[in-house]
Amino acid sequence: MLVVDKPAGLLCQPGLGVHQRDSLISRLQHACPDLRLVHRLDRDTSGLVLLAKDADTQRVLGALFAARRVGKLYLADVQGSMGAVSGRIDLPLARLNRQPPTYGVHPDGKACLTLWRRLQRMETRTRLWLCPRTGRSHQLRAHLAALHHPIIGDPIYNPGCAAGGLRLRAIALRFPDPDQPGSQVRVRAPWPAWAHP
Repeated sequence: MLVVDKPAGLLCQPGLGVHQRDSLISRLQHACPDLRLVHRLDRDTSGLVLLAKDADTQRVLGALFAARRVGKLYLADVQGSMGAVSGRIDLPLARLNRQPPTYGVHPDGKACLTLWRRLQRMETRTRLWLCPRTGRSHQLRAHLAALHHPIIGDPIYNPGCAAGGLRLRAIALRFPDPDQPGSQVRVRAPWPAWAHP
């Protein structure tokens, strides 16, 4: 397996059309053609992405994600002041638009759960730890927008504050080591530039 730190603005896999051909997996496969994505991040999100070096490992790691045995931790700056110290967002999400892909709370949507904890409250924003318990598209972005605390720099859910890039980073992964039963693999990404004083 391999864990890489994806930059913001890069697709995990190629999209439709020539302008979306460049991606993390296509770049990495130049050096290692057998690499396979185990999961994905949004184009605008930076941080840790897990890849497998063969089909068997991809199946094993994919099963851990499907069984929700992978701990994912994100860092985000959101607009406004979050009063509580921690909380949970348990709202079903569905795709509302195709272009751009936009998700929102909908009674017929898929179940979604996000846990959050306040790290720091600033004058006009709040820094949060986010722990998604499900893995829906745009889950963190749509959930925080539904609370009226959209992520700073989000071009879809916070278009009035999109300059400077999305302040959302996949900062840590934790999962059972497939090769050593009883052991955990833990990986942490560097602190993002936007979070430094």
